[in-house]
Amino acid sequence: MRIEVTQEKLSKALNIVSRVATGRVALPVLNNVLIKVNEKKVTFTTTNLDMAVVDYLPVSKSDEGVITVPARLLADFVSNLPKGEVIEISNDDTRITIKAEKYSSIINGTQADDFPELPEINEKEAVIFEVGMDDFKNSVNQVIIASSNDLTRPALTGVYFNTIDKELAIAATDGYRLAEKVLVEKVESEVSAIVPTATLQEVMRSISDDVEKIEISFSEDLVRFRLGEVEIISKLIDGSFPDYRKLFPNDNNIEAKLPKSELSRVTKLAALFAKEVGGSIICETRKPNIFSIRSVANEFGENNSEIETSIEEEGRVNLNSRFLIDALNALEEDEIIFSFSDKISPVLLKNAKSNKYTHIIMPLNS
Repeated sequence: MRIEVTQEKLSKALNIVSRVATGRVALPVLNNVLIKVNEKKVTFTTTNLDMAVVDYLPVSKSDEGVITVPARLLADFVSNLPKGEVIEISNDDTRITIKAEKYSSIINGTQADDFPELPEINEKEAVIFEVGMDDFKNSVNQVIIASSNDLTRPALTGVYFNTIDKELAIAATDGYRLAEKVLVEKVESEVSAIVPTATLQEVMRSISDDVEKIEISFSEDLVRFRLGEVEIISKLIDGSFPDYRKLFPNDNNIEAKLPKSELSRVTKLAALFAKEVGGSIICETRKPNIFSIRSVANEFGENNSEIETSIEEEGRVNLNSRFLIDALNALEEDEIIFSFSDKISPVLLKNAKSNKYTHIIMPLNS
């Protein structure tokens, strides 16, 4: 095996794939990157058995071959070489030699036979969606904040991709809040799949500025994300996601239309005083035309801020300040709608104009 490639291209590919090879696995070969050269293209592959990352890198000169070497060591070595250098990698049995002008190193590897076979998507049966990269990034960021890290409830540790009314939506919940975003309008295929949050985080880290679209393919128990020269293949979470649309409140009679920037500011001010009470803040509507947020009095003191708006009904609800701040950061428009019905019912937050993003926060005990 032999390849020649620039330092920048090689470093970028190795940094993307090496994140999966964490060094915390019992099977030593999973700490390695599989390097395979075929028809002037080198493939770098890593896996932790739940997820695999593949980077297809075109090269100017190459000889076919295959080997596995420690991923993190190779990535760190290449990243420290000078930019602009042309790097040559060749192998002798289970060792690779890396050369670049005045620099040379030998890294011990293993035979590729020990590397696990990767699962493959059945192309004929796969459900495939293509999404603009900006829409994908924004939507995932808006939803992923509500996913859970509670491993005793595995279905909540992912993001639910599902089709509703000919639209592809993504949703996540940790039991205390819920976020949903319409990702693609007017789709023909149907899907119902829970993608691990860790997989989506890896996809987000692997996105390059020059990639405009992402292809998402679902099979029975796998999902594949294609973004330029990078593929990320992952197992889906085996479980049932809650019928979350039943949680959408449809009888919220207390509604305030508020400027997002001002609501975010007063929430952050109240949160400074709410640390000793679990982040609890009180949101209240009062006539005439006042929406207020205040902290519960405690040893730090208390805080109260008001925003003028049109109010038809009075009410109050206690919320976790961090959850409210997260929701406000996810909303895109300058004006948002904050609605609820009583102190024990869910609070609904949405953009004033668009209805493609919905965020729900469960109230705290008052």
